[in-house]
Amino acid sequence: MADPHAGTSPDLAPLVAKLKQLQDNIGGILLGKQEVTRLALIALLAEGHLLLEDVPGVGKTLLAKALSKSLNCSFHRIQFTPDLLPGDLLGTSIFHKPSGEFVFQAGPIFAQVILADEINRATPRTQSALLEAMSEKQVSLEGQTRQLGPPFIVIATQNPYEFEGTYPLPESQLDRFSIRCEIGYPPRSVERDILTQHRDGEPVDHLKSVIEVNELLDIQMRVRKVRFSDSLSDYLLDIIDKTRVHPDISLGASTRAALGLYRAVQASALLDGRDYVIPDDVKQLVVPALAHRLISKRWSQGKRDDGAAEALREILDQTAVPS
Repeated sequence: MADPHAGTSPDLAPLVAKLKQLQDNIGGILLGKQEVTRLALIALLAEGHLLLEDVPGVGKTLLAKALSKSLNCSFHRIQFTPDLLPGDLLGTSIFHKPSGEFVFQAGPIFAQVILADEINRATPRTQSALLEAMSEKQVSLEGQTRQLGPPFIVIATQNPYEFEGTYPLPESQLDRFSIRCEIGYPPRSVERDILTQHRDGEPVDHLKSVIEVNELLDIQMRVRKVRFSDSLSDYLLDIIDKTRVHPDISLGASTRAALGLYRAVQASALLDGRDYVIPDDVKQLVVPALAHRLISKRWSQGKRDDGAAEALREILDQTAVPS
């Protein structure tokens, strides 16, 4: 296979080298899951959020920890439960007797990387408290607006096969996630390496940061400058339009979804060392960026986006690729 970085322009070379170092750092902890690591970085560089849907114990928490440590960012893991209240998430004011004033005590949402573990176990009221934070990167409490980050990324997890005691995420919440993906079980050979790797403890605890926050913010700004030709913008919009009229999709992609895909495609191109987008960048991200945002009339084992993914692949096959 051709080296995707072979055509990297000289001015991008240091940035691409830094991103490869970041990818390798995380990949050294999440063994055998290069594509998952790549999608997580795309969500990060696109200034979005990541939804991991999979069974327990396959590395969802590990990925979030490895990402935060590699970035030298603050990290909070929030275990979502039915009794979690909005105040437990956002924070509250407590009366400080010596000063005679109320002092704000920040909740766990005030970190740069948030792991929202089992997000669908919290009530809709608590889920909605997370909505403004994800969308606006700020929270409004007691008449004041408090900023989050930068950077600020929510990595949420949920088990798609367990429904008792859960509250399915509404469309408005799902639409805030830039990328949705599964981790899956590793091959046997990789699982053997994982056993060896954990022989002396948890490797992620000793992971060193490879990129500073200011460098990350510069890269995120560089993503916005990646060139997106008019013909490729039309190609992306053709795909979006077809989700709204496809016979097996009852709710098509929103304008927010189109914007999210657009930014994710730019991030993907930059990860490959290019300052311009090619058709393959769009094709590779249509399913992970759109499937969870759609409502399909097809269902598979209770998973709402399996049918959507199948419909999106049909749309890709039917949509002319610009030359």
